[in-house]
Amino acid sequence: MRAKGISYDTGFVREGRISRPRFEPDVVWRELSIIRDDLHCTAVRVVGGDPRRLEEAAAYAADLGLEVWFSPYPLELTPEETLALFADCAERAERIRLRGAEVVFVAGAELSLMNKGFLPGGTQEERLGRLLREADPDRRRELAGELSARVNDFLVRAAALVRERFGGKITYASVPLERVDWSPFDIVGVDLYRSAELAGRFDAGVRALVAQGKPVAITEFGTAAYRGAGDRGGRCMEIVEYGEGGVPIRLDGVYARDEAGQAAYLRELLEIFDAAGVDSAFVFLFALGNFPHRPGGDPAEDLDLASPGIVKVLDDGHGSAYPDMTWEPKAAFAALAECYRG
Repeated sequence: MRAKGISYDTGFVREGRISRPRFEPDVVWRELSIIRDDLHCTAVRVVGGDPRRLEEAAAYAADLGLEVWFSPYPLELTPEETLALFADCAERAERIRLRGAEVVFVAGAELSLMNKGFLPGGTQEERLGRLLREADPDRRRELAGELSARVNDFLVRAAALVRERFGGKITYASVPLERVDWSPFDIVGVDLYRSAELAGRFDAGVRALVAQGKPVAITEFGTAAYRGAGDRGGRCMEIVEYGEGGVPIRLDGVYARDEAGQAAYLRELLEIFDAAGVDSAFVFLFALGNFPHRPGGDPAEDLDLASPGIVKVLDDGHGSAYPDMTWEPKAAFAALAECYRG
């Protein structure tokens, strides 16, 4: 693969709350340096909902020589609110690009599921649930077609707005059910997870994406560090109970930690992507700060088990591998470093 990447969370914004309350410049610089030097990444997808934070982290990544994928990540916004976010971020991304950095603009992610105006429902679970619960296959196809039309109409508007403000390449982090028309974009971008149901045809699906002709980026892939998480594919985080404003509270049951399984999943998918000729791949993700590791207490409160992060964020204190950081690498960290170094 040309670009070996990972996603870096600057804070997801939902209903006015940000998932990463503390955003310290020295910590961001240090973590991005580790991503470059120890994980051997050549690219980083900077994700989040705060344009100022996105620009700050993207600037640090650019200064470190990383290829920057500037990725505003709207959550529960209307189409017009999403376009306003993109306009702001496109101007910020262009400032970094004009400094000489390699910058790709990612015009949102999984918009139909994560935001308003594409599917009925007030939450992601409600929107996806309506599709999954539809028993009539003809009606399900009809709903998917309506969804695809709305998404593509919006993406035409979004791509035009971004290109007015940004001179680099653009893409979108899609989910397969959206059936995106890629003609407005330079790169095909897909969030792609292998589940047990898809395992038998996953490789062929990746090759089919590459056969379309445009460069393909796997904008998101990964799994959590509990036994069986990889079989759930993109739904591996659905073992969490949430409180008001989408704040994670506890797990919905008892799960066995399986860091080796998370590491094996990443290695296997990277081998598939590389063999198929994928241009770029971004592990989801480096760290998820609001899913802390809580060993020794109630197992249901060890939210890290549900986190796809390749490091476990500590509630208190610092790690041993990196004594200046408040996290500890998982087995997936070493696996990813080995894959990218090779």
